[in-house]
Amino acid sequence: MASIAPATPPTTGTGKLLRLALRLDAVVTGGNGLAYLLLAEPINDLLGLSVPLQRGVGAFLAVYGVAVWLLARPATVNRTAVLGVVAVNALWTVASVAELALGGLDVTVVGAFWVVMQAVTVGGFAALQYLGLRASR
Repeated sequence: MASIAPATPPTTGTGKLLRLALRLDAVVTGGNGLAYLLLAEPINDLLGLSVPLQRGVGAFLAVYGVAVWLLARPATVNRTAVLGVVAVNALWTVASVAELALGGLDVTVVGAFWVVMQAVTVGGFAALQYLGLRASR
């Protein structure tokens, strides 16, 4: 007589999307933070972002990148923490564009392009993380 194994839910890959979005965010954010910390002078020349601003933001981004990576590690991610990451990413996106639009950042043309592209990237991470979170319910 054949035994019947308990049914397991099909793998939909939705958990994979969330984990991928978190890991991509962690790597890009952490790498950006390290670049701001280690290459502040040349980045200042190219983008016009002040060295003290870069170092402060770089330290935050490096730590944030590690935290997001660690969040993505467990088999079951903390949904509340992921919502926090989505909120921080959305806030970063809006604040970056607002600072640029209101003249809070005195940057070069290349720097303005960088700020916008960074905001688009971070906003994309927020959207992917939110979609991954919703799909993994």
